[in-house]
Amino acid sequence: QVQLVEVGGGLVQPGESLRLSCVGSGSSFEYYAVAWFRQAPGKEREGVSCISSSDLYYADSVKGRFTISRDIAKNTVTLQMNSLKPEDTAVYYCAADPDPSPDPLYRVCVAPAGDFRSWGQGTQVTVSS
Repeated sequence: QVQLVEVGGGLVQPGESLRLSCVGSGSSFEYYAVAWFRQAPGKEREGVSCISSSDLYYADSVKGRFTISRDIAKNTVTLQMNSLKPEDTAVYYCAADPDPSPDPLYRVCVAPAGDFRSWGQGTQVTVSS
């Protein structure tokens, strides 16, 4: 497993941008799929975006506004969030799981949160005027 640390988050106004970074430990981090989940008060944790060796995933609610990218040299996966809305307010978590999976039909980027074995501590994103 890898250790994950989220960097970024904070309070912004609607329409503004934020960048979240997920920094992974270990030289094998590039062989992990990395996903961003979020959880708002009283709601279930939901998948926001994910990057793997074969997949890029965005939830419908963030398509066209959020961009996920990876810097292998820096062991970092970044989530650029633009045009933020109040409904984006949540604690954001990054999660990782080995990639590729031994099962060639398994798509880690559409897997439920419970399938991811490594998690960061979470970072708060608040969008409010």
